[in-house]
Amino acid sequence: MARASSPGDDDASCARPPKEASSVEQRAVSERTHPHENESAQRLAQLLSQNQTLPVTLSSIQIHGAKNTRKSFLNPLFQPLVEDSRNADYTLANLLQEVGGAVATLEKFDIFHPEITVHLSQPPHLDPTTSPTDLDVSLRVREKSRLMLKTGTDLGNTEGSAYGTMLLRNIFGGAEFLSVNASAGTRTRSAYSAEFSTPINSNPNLRFSVDGLASSTHKPWASHEELLKGGGLRLNWAKQNGDRFQVGYSGTWRQLTGLAGTASPTVRGDAGDSVKSAITYLFQRDRRDNPMLPQNGYMVKTTTELAGWGPLKGDVGFSKSEMEVAGAVPIPIPGLKGPSGVSIGCGLRAGMLYPLPLSFGFNGASPSRLNDRFTLGGPTDVRGFSLGGLGPRDGADALGGDVFAAGSVNMLIPLPRVGPDSPFRIQLFANGGRSVAMRNKTKSNDTASGQRMTASSVLNNMLSATKEVGTGLPSISAGVGLVYAHPVARFELNFSLPLVTRLGEESRKGLQVGVGINFL
Repeated sequence: MARASSPGDDDASCARPPKEASSVEQRAVSERTHPHENESAQRLAQLLSQNQTLPVTLSSIQIHGAKNTRKSFLNPLFQPLVEDSRNADYTLANLLQEVGGAVATLEKFDIFHPEITVHLSQPPHLDPTTSPTDLDVSLRVREKSRLMLKTGTDLGNTEGSAYGTMLLRNIFGGAEFLSVNASAGTRTRSAYSAEFSTPINSNPNLRFSVDGLASSTHKPWASHEELLKGGGLRLNWAKQNGDRFQVGYSGTWRQLTGLAGTASPTVRGDAGDSVKSAITYLFQRDRRDNPMLPQNGYMVKTTTELAGWGPLKGDVGFSKSEMEVAGAVPIPIPGLKGPSGVSIGCGLRAGMLYPLPLSFGFNGASPSRLNDRFTLGGPTDVRGFSLGGLGPRDGADALGGDVFAAGSVNMLIPLPRVGPDSPFRIQLFANGGRSVAMRNKTKSNDTASGQRMTASSVLNNMLSATKEVGTGLPSISAGVGLVYAHPVARFELNFSLPLVTRLGEESRKGLQVGVGINFL
């Protein structure tokens, strides 16, 4: 009895060829196949090039493989192409451009693998002699896994932690996401958070989210532990040029507890419960070629928070604004063709916290609390200083500031014999900053519970603090280090040398490890 076999099949009694022979055969088949594939691709490109101006109409779009995705979610993306094509003067080039744009939008939802294939064909049910320009479009997609679990450890910023993450993707078939995170560490004793987000009107650049959190963080630089519980609502949107915006509301119960025996009177005065009810606004424009290892471009980011004023309620009231600007320029090397990998970057951060009354009347405002003030110093902003090492202090405790400014300049150089494409760089840096509190915070009689300031007093004290930021030399340090830019975070190992340390501030000479996303 005869048996059908494909070329290369061996008889059942024959031994399998050794791996070396198998690999040689595979290479030979690949060498024979690749020229045919290249010729086919060239013919297709030539065919499309010759027919770019061919008038066409779109008969239908079919999507295969979207088993868990709602049709009502996909229709707003592709239905307009079918409806408009009946009356639009489409050419083949226009049609491919429109379909390609819809596919690019579909990929932004992160629910499909990026290998989305597009196939054009003539409708089989139509007479080509009466509708010669009609085309069908078929998309072949492959959905990503709906459940992702991840665990790991982090080390950096003087803290080690272990974390677990669960992500549910495309929950209701409309690119909805549910992310649940839990972590425990040496400083963040425990942290739990959950966020549900969904796009609006099938728009990947417009998302609404609901989140909740509960955490316990030890803050040794201020001799206390902070407990947080709360939730919020956020609306995120982005423009085609990449600019990002966010408007949100959050309500958070905070508790300063676990005070050390050496806690200062200021820390003890802020201990206990407080409720913050706030709305926030964020804007970010990022034109850098690589946020983790910028070689060219600039970034602008502003954050504004309004808490407790008027109908927001809560028991703390303030306006808090922060701005960050960063940029980098490449440095060409004479005689070296292409990018050198050498760049000079700089950054500037500044912020202000302005106390507000808890009602529309101007009946006085309470001084800001320890929870809300800016902390400055550490391996991710002003290197060469301890966490919270810059700014006012009460004994050994860092109190934070109401006004701050910090700047940095650095040079990144590729490692020898590695090249500019490597994620490693040698870093030379110099940075400095000032953090100032409103004067009445350093007076024990003004920090008593219930003490309020008049509107004129708040304004005068804030003007005085702002002026003080620019008075005298800031705390300054310089150093050298090694940078590794991972796609998820940036790692730095720096040796820092403090050059100027203001009275009472804590410098840190020697090695520092920094892990984070935003570095000064």
